[in-house]
Amino acid sequence: MRTYALVERLTTEYGDKNSITCVGPAGDLLLSAASIQTTDNDGRPCRAAGRGGLGAVMGSKGLKALIVAQGGEAAEPLSDPDVFKEAAKAYAKAVKADKFSGKVLPELGTAVLVESINAVGAFPTCNAREGRFEHAAKISGETMAETMKKRGGKTTHKGCAQCIIDCSNEYVDQSGAYITASLEYETIWSMGGMIGNANLDAIARLDFLCDDIGLDTMSTGVAIAVAMDAGYKEFGDSKAAIEMVEEVVRSTEFGKILGNGPADVGKHFNHHRVPVVKGQSIAAYDPRAIQGMAVTYATSPMGADHTAGWVVDQNVEEFGGTLDRFSAAGQVEASRHAQIHMAVVDTIGLCDFAQTGMATPEGMQNVYQMIAAKSGQAFGEDDWQGLGLKVLKAERDFNRKAGFTNQDDRLPKMFYEEPLPPHNKVVVISDNDMDSTFEF
Repeated sequence: MRTYALVERLTTEYGDKNSITCVGPAGDLLLSAASIQTTDNDGRPCRAAGRGGLGAVMGSKGLKALIVAQGGEAAEPLSDPDVFKEAAKAYAKAVKADKFSGKVLPELGTAVLVESINAVGAFPTCNAREGRFEHAAKISGETMAETMKKRGGKTTHKGCAQCIIDCSNEYVDQSGAYITASLEYETIWSMGGMIGNANLDAIARLDFLCDDIGLDTMSTGVAIAVAMDAGYKEFGDSKAAIEMVEEVVRSTEFGKILGNGPADVGKHFNHHRVPVVKGQSIAAYDPRAIQGMAVTYATSPMGADHTAGWVVDQNVEEFGGTLDRFSAAGQVEASRHAQIHMAVVDTIGLCDFAQTGMATPEGMQNVYQMIAAKSGQAFGEDDWQGLGLKVLKAERDFNRKAGFTNQDDRLPKMFYEEPLPPHNKVVVISDNDMDSTFEF
């Protein structure tokens, strides 16, 4: 059963005061790109734990859905509620005062990055054959916000409970009917520029289909791009892209291949241009145009995970970056630091976009105080660094036991051998530099 129909059925049976986490047909079929879908504030299964095939793990247990009842068991008590409350209040104030998290994200969402990343030639287009998508303006955050405003959709939408940023949106069709929520940057890229598709409505439809079937939009979009690059369909054919995704739920031979992600699609077509690391697709930042992302993609334990060590801001001048984004200098250090930092952010359960509150020493102190007030143990800068290192070492130890070696901390040859227009650069990070990333 698809996720939207499943949630409707469970809501009818158990009431609308619950949160539901579930898998769709992709999870039932144990496909590698299967996601776990969770309901948003409006009860729609449009929030995805997408990367890494978690839906397949849940499906392998024979588990279709979890219902979390409102008013269930309370969380463990805080060690010092007063300190936690004051630190959280100060931190939230800083997040809301920041221009990006307090103004830009509520108005435009993560899609604000489309024009910026495209402008610097780092927007992987047509299976990463180009760094700029000539029709990027048609799928930009600004165009999306304007479209939703005209049609009666929503920006500044509260996708997560009690969120102080409200970066979500509700995309509707020309008649004002709901299509999907929320349309994010990575999905706009993977279902847009990466497959040469400039139709925003088609991107929204593909996003809905992935949520309904329970598929990661990034892996699926890149899988479509690889198929198109291999000549299966033409770049820019949004109708063909939709038909390909619908094959997954019909469990056709190709549908199963597509649902297992780009690596399987590449093997099926015997196609060498497959932008994955450790089986996971790259994200919406071409590593040839931002060398620091080459390090993160190659070395992060999960594979090509942009959130594991996002160093775009340190490389792109428009974002305040000071590194030469086409040079290897300083990139390993930047990625290493970012990966240690993000390992802690993920561990404590902090939203990536709420990190703006950490921009000052006072902001970091607020985070330390919240952790200490929760755990009852002192926590500071050294503890933060130590926790990040502990997590990364555990993840890498797991990978080693699973058979991964340093040779898996490499990008596909296409990134080393094919210059990326318009700057015509390749990845210049050496194997030795890659291997030094985790020399703690």
